Amino acid sequence: MLKIGLRAKPTTSIRPLASRGLFIKTIPQPPGNIVGTVNDAYVPPPPTKSHGSWHWTGEKIVTIGMAPLVLTPFVTGTAYPLADSIMGTLLLYHCYAGFESCIIDYIPLRVYGIWHKAAMGLLGLGTLIAGYGIYVIEKTEQEGLVGIVKKLWTA
Repeated sequence: MLKIGLRAKPTTSIRPLASRGLFIKTIPQPPGNIVGTVNDAYVPPPPTKSHGSWHWTGEKIVTIGMAPLVLTPFVTGTAYPLADSIMGTLLLYHCYAGFESCIIDYIPLRVYGIWHKAAMGLLGLGTLIAGYGIYVIEKTEQEGLVGIVKKLWTA
């Protein structure tokens, strides 16, 4: 009997190099991520107040608080240095929290170990450099971040 159609060939060339273990060594995981046996008691992780609902609520408050700070200079026509500084600080934290969530989701500590810690360290270093950049913009630009945005809109 003749079979006509496409047949999938097993190939490893489409898998990323990191998943083959060539560059990034991962921590071996138990099958199904199950540690122990079925009869072992569940041990919940220790609760922390800095994560969970308080962490999520803080991120949402920062996000909502940025909207009036972004719109104020464009509605009033003038830039307020205090509002501009607060907006720069909230923007920096907003970006930090977003990238931190991405690292936690896609480079988990239990799988990647030292690579997770390296990514978090690079995020902290990048945040410090960006904070210094915002400081320089606030000091040298006449209208701060608002002046940069105005120049981008008129370009």
